[in-house]
Amino acid sequence: MKRLVMALTALVAVSVGLLHAQDVVGIWQGTMQLPQREVRAQIRIVNDGGGLKATLQMIDQGPGLMPATVSVQGSAVKITIPGMGGSYDGRLADANSMEGNLTQPGAPTLKLDLKKVSAEAAWTPPPAPPRPAAMPADWKPAFEVATIKPSEPGTPGQSITVRGRTFATHNQTVASMMTFAYGLHPDQIVGGPAWMKDDRFEITAEPEGSGFPNDKQWRAALAKLLVDRFSLTFHRDKKELSVYALTVLKTGAKLTKNDTDVNGLPGLFFRGPGVFPVRNATMGDFAATMQAVVLDRPVIDQTNLQGRYDFTLIWTPDETQFGGRGGQVPPPADPANAPPVLFTAIQEQLGLKLEGAKAPVEVLVIDKLEKPTAN
Repeated sequence: MKRLVMALTALVAVSVGLLHAQDVVGIWQGTMQLPQREVRAQIRIVNDGGGLKATLQMIDQGPGLMPATVSVQGSAVKITIPGMGGSYDGRLADANSMEGNLTQPGAPTLKLDLKKVSAEAAWTPPPAPPRPAAMPADWKPAFEVATIKPSEPGTPGQSITVRGRTFATHNQTVASMMTFAYGLHPDQIVGGPAWMKDDRFEITAEPEGSGFPNDKQWRAALAKLLVDRFSLTFHRDKKELSVYALTVLKTGAKLTKNDTDVNGLPGLFFRGPGVFPVRNATMGDFAATMQAVVLDRPVIDQTNLQGRYDFTLIWTPDETQFGGRGGQVPPPADPANAPPVLFTAIQEQLGLKLEGAKAPVEVLVIDKLEKPTAN
């Protein structure tokens, strides 16, 4: 009799778990209270035969979708959103209600209670502004207009951004712009005047034509601007350098594929030293950003991973990273729970490996470079 009761109890527990897994499939939505306003969030959960998957959409912030993974344990629901480095931890109150919190590194926890709704009752995001047709593949990248001015001394932050058809740099040196334009590590730029690594510039530019350049075309347009406005000339050579090889662990990569916008631009913006959310990016994009911004040597992508991915990499930087600024990051309040060092974080969080090696790599040897011409 005791064995029968235990068996029935186990059967009930399994049945409840299956019921909850089925319950979460559908459209869930709710509001979060930010300091200045409310934000509507919508999570769509599906079971495509390979397990539960989801997309998160901030309804009031446009049509962008963030892929997510879902796990259900009894009434507990965890939705992991790699593109923001965060997760939603909820609990089913009943078949149509879920209570929980949205957490994100470096940000306050947000209360988010969700209700399951029908497709007819689901919120509709505002329509995205029409995107211009893509630039033709044979477009000769060039900016029609471009303003260049020195950055204000002491200006914080650095960035290269694209908004619509406007390309902009903030607080960028010529050396950093070259690493972006040509996909290089700073060690792959040889020669040139000292000011190329010290003087910083603000650039705002619009491309020729009426289309929407892809990321390679934006880079090529910046390369042409450096030639036209900074009188840059160089020749290519080979040099053996210390490099990092990026590979996949035998256990496989831990990355979330992003198929929502295969022609969109990647999102590669640091939330702070050691907090790197990556959205809609290839492994080549990731390697190029790590070598240009974080690491002290070039990174060679040997993963053979195709497509675009979402993930967030979190680690404790050291003094060799971010151009020596990594060691200036304040120590964690709780050292016992500090993020791992970069090489461990890449293995544990991404299923990848970063390993030192020696290899011949291409370098650009600068023959001429001048301060920019007038706008």
